[in-house]
Amino acid sequence: MKLKSSHSHGVVVAILQVIFFVLFIIFAKYHPDADARHNPLVNGTQLEKKLSKYHSGDDWGHSKLYPMFQDVHVMIFIGFGFLMTFLKRYGFSSVGVNFLVAATCLQWALLVNGFFHLHYNTIIIDLNALLAADFTAAAVLISFGAVLGKTTPTQLIMMAMIEIPVFVINEVIGRQYLGAIDMGDSMFVHAFGAYFGLAVSFALYRDDHSTEKEGSSYRSDLFAMIGTVFLWLYWPSFNSGAAPGDDQHRAVINTYIALCSCTLMTFALSSLVDKNKRFNMVHIQNSTLAGGVAVGTAADLMIQPWGAMLIGMLAATISVLGYAYITPFLASRLRIHDTCGVHNLHGMPALLAGIVGCVAAAFASEDTYGPSLYEIFPKRAPAEGSEDLSRLRANLTDLDAGPGYSAGGQAGNQILALIITLVIAIIGGVLTGFLLRLEIWGRLRTDDLYEDEKYWIIEEEEEEHQMSSVHIPMTSPADNGTSK
Repeated sequence: MKLKSSHSHGVVVAILQVIFFVLFIIFAKYHPDADARHNPLVNGTQLEKKLSKYHSGDDWGHSKLYPMFQDVHVMIFIGFGFLMTFLKRYGFSSVGVNFLVAATCLQWALLVNGFFHLHYNTIIIDLNALLAADFTAAAVLISFGAVLGKTTPTQLIMMAMIEIPVFVINEVIGRQYLGAIDMGDSMFVHAFGAYFGLAVSFALYRDDHSTEKEGSSYRSDLFAMIGTVFLWLYWPSFNSGAAPGDDQHRAVINTYIALCSCTLMTFALSSLVDKNKRFNMVHIQNSTLAGGVAVGTAADLMIQPWGAMLIGMLAATISVLGYAYITPFLASRLRIHDTCGVHNLHGMPALLAGIVGCVAAAFASEDTYGPSLYEIFPKRAPAEGSEDLSRLRANLTDLDAGPGYSAGGQAGNQILALIITLVIAIIGGVLTGFLLRLEIWGRLRTDDLYEDEKYWIIEEEEEEHQMSSVHIPMTSPADNGTSK
């Protein structure tokens, strides 16, 4: 029996949840630190003792990770959700479908990330896994912004199911094989999510994409600012959540400063590009956050406070100018309609982040970082058996041997990781977009674009409909002594 495309999303969601349930039964297991049965360091299995070596301890236990994880969790559901409520008739979908897609992504990401990091054919669930799932979901929600209001719930769910495995493959290539560092995930999350979404938008391009409903209202823009403020406040946690010790401290400071300088520059440029010298709420909602993206790759590096400030200023500049000039060009010349302007908030600032990370890696040395250089850049660690490795292990007893990359080699791999990310994201996005064009996933009519009514019960409209169905006797002007 063929399902009606407009009603298939409920069936798709139910089937996916059953599949997730079965896969969790087969593969998922608590991390030993969350297992109530025993202390893994005393009587645990070989797997549990091995895991405890890398995840437990007073310096970086799970209890210390939870506040950072919760901050990122708030960003996913409140920050991204409310940031997309600027469309005046699409608020339910912006927040509600964001909720649906994010919850789908988190479960799927736990499984996919786990399959790429199996421990004795087991997926280990702990706070590190939950945090990684949130980062993965962020990439999908960024892509969601590029096609906001133009896709059905089923299309978005299928996009998430395809994008997450592609995302994880790209991250494995960049981090494990190239040794690229990207603490704030500007390359692996923001650049990937933005250009994947833009590529999907290109494949789904429709000539009727611009309608009156695409605009915002005074109230919808206020709701969107709620998302902006939450993202702005919690972005330091996003960039530093996975960092240990002084790296985390540095990442918080750098992100904080970059966001502040970015905000001032955004307000300045927003008024300067307007002929009446007024602020544009689109810029304030989005470009003020670009500094957090742009500093992400180098957030934990020794870029100095003034460097973080400069990055924030540059991010605001390219973001505001992007909204003013590049977004219209993409839509009119390249057939890429970017509803939320993810190219300006996530895409171009992430490219800047990749370049900053390359430059920072090229200048990184022991004079600046001390022995911790080889912990931040593991691929620069000396080879096994070398005198340099013996010297370093006098202070860093757990330092693993590496291929001994030079500063230039590390910098080259940073740029290579960025290029590969763009290639995989664009190709993956185009292929996904063409797959989503299939009729089985549904297609919105022009009247349904940027409109909640097709998929949501709108209480106000229901009440108005009921009132309009009640017959009210009409009186003439002579009856009440008034005139129209």
